[in-house]
Amino acid sequence: MALYGKGMLMTFTETLNEDEVDFNEWYNREHIDERVWMPGFHRARRYIDADGTAAFKYFATYETTVVQDLADPEYMELLKDQSDWSKKVMAKFTKFERITADITIDFSHGFGGGCSIAWFNPKTDVMDDLRDYFRDDFLKEIVQAPGVVGAILAENNLEVVNKGRQAQGIEIPENETPSWIIIVEAQDSVTASRSISSLPKDGLPKFSLAGSEIETSNYNLIFGNNR
Repeated sequence: MALYGKGMLMTFTETLNEDEVDFNEWYNREHIDERVWMPGFHRARRYIDADGTAAFKYFATYETTVVQDLADPEYMELLKDQSDWSKKVMAKFTKFERITADITIDFSHGFGGGCSIAWFNPKTDVMDDLRDYFRDDFLKEIVQAPGVVGAILAENNLEVVNKGRQAQGIEIPENETPSWIIIVEAQDSVTASRSISSLPKDGLPKFSLAGSEIETSNYNLIFGNNR
């Protein structure tokens, strides 16, 4: 089956080694459960760096009906008034990035034990053609590979993410361009990484995207819940 909606929150986090036990307990016993019962939320999953090469050790996805659910007034109020445990854990993040995305391509089929992501910022004038390429060629081919259970394209919605930043008191960057993230899900992270590595080493010159502008990471699934 496809994802549980057309919106997705993604978070990328790290904390100090001495804080990881509390961090993981908070995520698994409070945070994920709290989020999946928010308006529009349906399923959340979290992952850990599979091979020590990811820019962020932890990665999480939260599936929503539409991306605008991530700017729902009730959700915004929660962001302004987190639990004591949340405040304690989040104050110790050493790295944090938040993406609120529209799912524009969804070739999901169930779920697997690992995933790989490709993260990049395409130029505005090639977005339509690049999206068509992913839908009609690259991702369509990837999901046919043995062991792969799905692939999606998520496009960061800056209007929605900036509402979340405002609620949390985070400064809004100037001249920001939307990030795109491909997620390839497979039976394990090794299979997923093999598929994502089929992106050409020199990038996609036809779409003005150099290989150095595409950041890839591999993750293992460690926890998930849904309503």
